[in-house]
Amino acid sequence: MQVGDAELKKFVIDSGLVPRKEIDAAEKEATERGQTLGAQLVSRGALSEDDLRRMQAHIMGIPFISLSGVKIEVPVLSLIPEPIARTHNIVAFKKTEDSLEVAMLDVNDLAAINFIKKTVGLKILPRLTDTESMKGALVQYQKSLKDEFGDIIRAASRALTNTTADDAKGLEKLAEDVPVVKIMDTLLRHAITQNASDIHIEPMEDKLLVRYRIDGMLHDAMELPSAVAPAITARIKVLSRLKLDEKRLPQDGRFKIEADGEHVSFRVSVLPTYYGEKTVMRVLREGGGGYTLESLGFHGLGLERIFDATKQTTGMILVTGPTGSGKTTTLYTILDILNQPDVNISTIEDPIEYQMPRVNQTQVRPDIGFTFVNGLRALVRQDPDIIMVGEIRDTETANLAINASLTGHLVLSTLHTNSASATIPRLVDMGAESFLLVSTLRVIIGQRLVRRLTPDRVPYKPTKVELDELAERVDLDRILKVLIEEKHLPAKSTREDLTFYHPKEGGETADGYTSRMGIHEILNVSHGIRDLILKGAPADDIEIAAKKDGMLTMLEDGIYKAARGITTIEEVLRVVTE
Repeated sequence: MQVGDAELKKFVIDSGLVPRKEIDAAEKEATERGQTLGAQLVSRGALSEDDLRRMQAHIMGIPFISLSGVKIEVPVLSLIPEPIARTHNIVAFKKTEDSLEVAMLDVNDLAAINFIKKTVGLKILPRLTDTESMKGALVQYQKSLKDEFGDIIRAASRALTNTTADDAKGLEKLAEDVPVVKIMDTLLRHAITQNASDIHIEPMEDKLLVRYRIDGMLHDAMELPSAVAPAITARIKVLSRLKLDEKRLPQDGRFKIEADGEHVSFRVSVLPTYYGEKTVMRVLREGGGGYTLESLGFHGLGLERIFDATKQTTGMILVTGPTGSGKTTTLYTILDILNQPDVNISTIEDPIEYQMPRVNQTQVRPDIGFTFVNGLRALVRQDPDIIMVGEIRDTETANLAINASLTGHLVLSTLHTNSASATIPRLVDMGAESFLLVSTLRVIIGQRLVRRLTPDRVPYKPTKVELDELAERVDLDRILKVLIEEKHLPAKSTREDLTFYHPKEGGETADGYTSRMGIHEILNVSHGIRDLILKGAPADDIEIAAKKDGMLTMLEDGIYKAARGITTIEEVLRVVTE
């Protein structure tokens, strides 16, 4: 049921909340823009979104409820899966024998109501609520899940405390025990629910510490009795097909599970330490594509230059940055753009992190002599149009990649350098000829990942002193120019018009951040840059020329995103080293 503009207008006039003159002006502008009266009143600041919802609830005869301070029972809350709750802003809060009351921000979201009705088999009673109530209810998902998973794991841990085994057969039997299977299954699913990128299981003198890396930051997840460490390590080794009785040497493996219809791979590294074997598992969501370059944080001129490079049939596109900076995700996103029926794409990777349809992906095996070099030599004989080399690690791989791009292939790869401009001297140091780099390099992307602010971030205007301090580190006028060009600020804006943001701690998330986004610098290898490469110019000179050519540095791109409310200045300065 929709509330018509005429009904809303009458109610607002009767309520006396908005002057009649303001209502008439909003109605006229809404008609011109093709908006509803309610949307226009909110955009003009005459009403808050919650005020509008209360009015709509009253007109439609739907109860309006506040969940502020209400503790929802875990079994009721979990009737609606968290992803659905967050996507549709809908939470279950009260259940009877034949009905389920759900709080919503939009009671016209019939798709969500019908989905839940089919899932739970109960009559759904929609209730309108306010934004703060919804945020508080969504936060309860994380708390309740952590409590629930923690209880399961601790109970299973107690059952394992007095169980020991040393030989391979005993360890294998221990790894199949119900308590340890339950611990590992719950631990992995909890990590997936928390959107962890890595799981650290660390033996200490008197306990086993489990930590998750979420949005680039390590967090303590739980502590377990030290006695369960051998059983958990054995279980991980069984899943990863590693040697159970080998405790002196590092081992690497991989396994896969299905969680809530999603296939998730875990890349496993086991390392001997003083108190036992430490395990780190990298969480890899398969088919984890679905990204666009825009969603990764690319924009403006840099985005155009990447698209231009993808239209070339030869040359090299390089993505650079330290481990964990999102290089692989960027490469796969570019591959996804290039993945058309009329091209043959082949990759050589270590490891294959995501499976892509119609792409021939090959895993290197250094233990049997199948390296990047051997793999790349074989790939060029497979008639590829596009080649992706997971990483350029040595001189031979660099030269083979350059030669492949010279002989009619578009080559994508990654390199460990601190900036886009430092990539060229690094390649020269690896033995690449300058005249070949000039002929092959198309674009170099340097990147880092910063934590993204939640929508309930807190805006603030920096003082003149703060602006001056920031201007000493970064060219604010260049950033201002880009913000105006991309229509994020009015045409005649000045530094004083810049707004930045603080995280709202204890809001939607504990620290005010959720997920991550890239900050980038996109170095276009123009004629001027090519001249500098031939002259053997240092990285600083190349960066100066690239900036004159329109490149935003990573630091500048970070401050640009901070000014847009995507992240904070503090977060950008944390990840970018000058």
